[in-house]
Amino acid sequence: MSAPASSPPTVVDAPSLPRQEEVLTEEALAFLGELHRRFTPRRDELLARRAERRAEIARTGTLDFLPETAEVRADEDWRVAPAPPALEDRRVEITGPTDRRMTVNALNSGARIWLADFEDASAPTWENVVLGQLNLKDAYARRVDFTDERTGKSYALRPDEELATVVMRPRGWHLDERHLVGADGTPLPGALVDFGLYFFHNTRRLLALGKGPYFYLPKTESHLEARLWNDVFVFAQDYLGVPRGTVRATVLIETITAAFEMEEILYELREHASGLNAGRWDYLFSLIKNFRDAGPEFVLPDRNAVTMTAPFMRAYTELLVRTCHKRGAHAIGGMAAFIPSRKDAEVNRVAFEKVRADKDREAGDGFDGSWVAHPDLVPIALESFDKVLGDRPHQKDRLREDVRVTAADLLAVGALEARPTYGGLVNAVQVGIRYIEAWLRGLGAVAIFNLMEDAATAEISRSQIWQWINAGVEFENGERAVPDLVRSVASDELAAIREELGEDAFASGRWREAHDLFLQVALDAEYADFLTLPAYRHLKG
Repeated sequence: MSAPASSPPTVVDAPSLPRQEEVLTEEALAFLGELHRRFTPRRDELLARRAERRAEIARTGTLDFLPETAEVRADEDWRVAPAPPALEDRRVEITGPTDRRMTVNALNSGARIWLADFEDASAPTWENVVLGQLNLKDAYARRVDFTDERTGKSYALRPDEELATVVMRPRGWHLDERHLVGADGTPLPGALVDFGLYFFHNTRRLLALGKGPYFYLPKTESHLEARLWNDVFVFAQDYLGVPRGTVRATVLIETITAAFEMEEILYELREHASGLNAGRWDYLFSLIKNFRDAGPEFVLPDRNAVTMTAPFMRAYTELLVRTCHKRGAHAIGGMAAFIPSRKDAEVNRVAFEKVRADKDREAGDGFDGSWVAHPDLVPIALESFDKVLGDRPHQKDRLREDVRVTAADLLAVGALEARPTYGGLVNAVQVGIRYIEAWLRGLGAVAIFNLMEDAATAEISRSQIWQWINAGVEFENGERAVPDLVRSVASDELAAIREELGEDAFASGRWREAHDLFLQVALDAEYADFLTLPAYRHLKG
């Protein structure tokens, strides 16, 4: 007996947007309704399982590889599906939101891949959700050219063969889309909305272009969450009548729990998997979140003091390369977030050297590609990978059988010599408030102090402060991490921003609201799993 068809979700409390009817068609909404009916209950169960696992970590103070999946890790024979031609060479990937200007610039950037981001680089306003989908539809139809009314600058796509391949990142499982409510009265998961609209509208056009619907999967915490995504892919492909395996997914290993299940995650997605990615800031955020009360050996220093050469970060990235190449998947490195200065050549020189060293290290370690946040960094990253790859599309033949990583290696945070500093506290407050204020105005990718920051930035900033306070950290200047010190630093920062911007610009922003929200998620006794959950209630539109 076939399952009953679900009713399309209802659009509620949403502003009417130009051309939204091209995205929110009756057929597309029916597809979203079916995704919601079939998969949201399992999503809810898996979110509850996250809480149970976090409680177990709090009780034991440790993590280990799963005994119940040992057979998957021990089986040497399985591999993920071969990469499609469009994903064979991924040596440089650029990331960014799906506004119209970024869509053109990213596709034209010279990078092999554009991570078109509906997640951490995009505040989930209704406008960003709907018009971002419209921009991608227009890009595939070559209707995305435009002139910026403010600057008069024209934006136009290069020839198709010069454009980056799109890999779209939907929101994580934890975020709902408040503007779409299913027949059961509950909001749809943002992940299913972003995936569903993109898949429904673009799959056939992408196949005609010789590509396909490719995705980055964020915030994954277990192989069971990967299994859910795989079941979503199977259903979606059957629904549209396209071959299974048309969808390809790259999973961000940006949670500490996922680091212990890399092989299992690839196994669950093996018909649809194309790689794993090392997401640095979210990974550190996840470490803090899960081990926030596990003792002083898990207290992280200032975020900029935790480089990718730290032993526990080396263990994580080298295990990722070994795992991917063992199973025939791409290993994609982390973000170069520097934003070039148009005023200070010396700042650029120093930063470019650091970016080059970072990308040289990744290419030398066996990664098949890496991320940048700005088009000016594409040539630097290309040079690093060209030196190692030459004409080869990847280096999956480097199996890294020399790598041996234990659970203790992944958790060896205490081996770091650096300690939290007062300057690190100030920077965390500065960046956190500035990012949240921009996010509340609908901006998810924000240039702050010459770095492109996204939601992971604010997460680690507020999480470090929470951890330092609860661990009773004493800084090098003799001051102790206590709520009143943080409030004082935040008050000073708010005054500095007012001075920097002037009264009119300050008043037109959402600075006080951002200040209060940052202090809430940094200081509340009950730690919020994601700051975007309370922040979403403040987001307009």
